Amino acid sequence: MWRRLGTGLGLLLLVGAGVGLWITQADPLPDDALAGLEGDPESGARIFAAAGCASCHIAEDGPADVLSGGKRFATDFGTFVAPNISSDPVAGVGSWDDIALANAILRGVSPDGQQYYPVFPYGAYNKMRDQDVIDLISYMRTLPASDIASQPHDIAFPFSIRRLNGGWKTFAMVDDWTLQDPASDEIAQGRYLVEALGHCAECHTPRNAIGGLDTAAWMTGAPFPAGEGRVPGITPSKLDWSVADIAEYLRSGFTPDFDSAGGEMAAVVRNTAKLTDADRQAIASYLKALPN
Repeated sequence: MWRRLGTGLGLLLLVGAGVGLWITQADPLPDDALAGLEGDPESGARIFAAAGCASCHIAEDGPADVLSGGKRFATDFGTFVAPNISSDPVAGVGSWDDIALANAILRGVSPDGQQYYPVFPYGAYNKMRDQDVIDLISYMRTLPASDIASQPHDIAFPFSIRRLNGGWKTFAMVDDWTLQDPASDEIAQGRYLVEALGHCAECHTPRNAIGGLDTAAWMTGAPFPAGEGRVPGITPSKLDWSVADIAEYLRSGFTPDFDSAGGEMAAVVRNTAKLTDADRQAIASYLKALPN
């Protein structure tokens, strides 16, 4: 009996290990995912601004177009350090081909098949249009190179095991739109800018125990990851600004009370100020269309 029990437990362990390996494996794009697409750097500049790439990847007080990394992000899971994603072929991503960059952006997978941590918001970028991805890549290739080496994350075991991020993707990543059935094309465009490119929910939505976004409390505010203060809610019941007020704030950084954006939002406004008036109007319309 004990032998049969031991054999059964061994089989269960093997099955469990196999399921774990399957769940946590990388899931890259097909090699031909971008076939036939050509990038437009001018369009890519707008995508770059909307996606907030510079906000994380420029060095503290560094030039706005040098993506040398180094910015640190304190979280409950450890401190993450933004990598160099400049066009340098050694320190940055200049040697990566388009599909490798697209895998990082859309799937959170490195060229050698490692899982990226979701502090890189591929959980939002996975909704990007393929043309926007290739336009973004083509624009990034025009930016200056930096030979500053990327710094390692400061993360304790077991979170230091990158493969576990595959399990996080399975159980915590949001694949679908949160606002369903937008009432207009403008709101649909705002949804794309907010939920995909702008990844606004990464800061404005609370998280569950494994770090996934709590979509039932979408945009209702969340604790600062560093543990001090709170990111405000921006649903209609928590932000009573008009569409025009929100659009103006995204352009100039000034609130209806003539206060100005500060902290991390100052960097966000530097990006949204580069968008079109129609983009900012769409973002504002989307926010006003959210449930209270």
